[in-house]
Amino acid sequence: MNIVKGFVGKAQEETDKLVSTLRHQRPKGSSIGEPAGDGERQYLIGGNWKCNGTTESLTELIKEFNKAGPIPANVEVAICAPFVYLGLCTTKLRGDIAVGAQNCGVNDGPGAYTGEISAAQLRDVGCEWVIIGHSERREGFGMAGEDEELCAKKLKVALDAGLKVMFAIGEKKEEREAGTTMEVCAKQLAPAAKLLSESDWANVAIAYEPVWAIGTGLTATPEMAQETHASIREWMAEHVSAEVAKAIRIQYGGSMKGANAKDLLAQPDIDGGLIGGASLLADFFNVINGVAPK
Repeated sequence: MNIVKGFVGKAQEETDKLVSTLRHQRPKGSSIGEPAGDGERQYLIGGNWKCNGTTESLTELIKEFNKAGPIPANVEVAICAPFVYLGLCTTKLRGDIAVGAQNCGVNDGPGAYTGEISAAQLRDVGCEWVIIGHSERREGFGMAGEDEELCAKKLKVALDAGLKVMFAIGEKKEEREAGTTMEVCAKQLAPAAKLLSESDWANVAIAYEPVWAIGTGLTATPEMAQETHASIREWMAEHVSAEVAKAIRIQYGGSMKGANAKDLLAQPDIDGGLIGGASLLADFFNVINGVAPK
């Protein structure tokens, strides 16, 4: 068993070196201000391109991002692209934006898993992040959705492969109206809390996405979003640990865009965003710059 662990660890070490090399070969980015200090949470702005784009359109978008100016040093940025465009991002996108995927298989290694892409393969091609548990995958679209247990298993597999994870949770409109928002979020978090070690959580960001606000143009008010984020942090303190709760980043993902980012990101428990439609536009940098540089 120790020999196997040693082999896996060595392979991950080599993959990490490759990812670092690829990132340094990409166009250089630039930053402004100071990074987050000790005990402060670094903001995380993730872009989810979903099933959008072509080689031509995304090449043009990447050019826009590459010339968009400095990123605040207290902000980490990642773009989660469709599988087929990951190579475009890992070679053309500015090096201060990490590259991620939108899903990975539950399989923890190679094998007879037709159509699946493993977390280890994502690392191998230069990914640093993956989204797990997005509401569109939990609900399903012409196929069975992914339940809480499956999402938690995928989360653990991704972490063990060396990926960082934006773990998405959130309630539907009728659940919000029924006053069960936190019950729904807790149900989605509970299997992960049982499966992950405390150290695993260092590589997880929780993306709170009220389903009723995704792609609808509706957005929770900053006060509504803050209330739910604070409740999620309290749940993490009770069911994982106070240390993890204090350190974990909780992103807001309900139709955040340049026009509302500043007010949302000013809330004490909102540590970034998972951005859908706006991440396919130059407006994505307005969201990033909604965080005031230190």
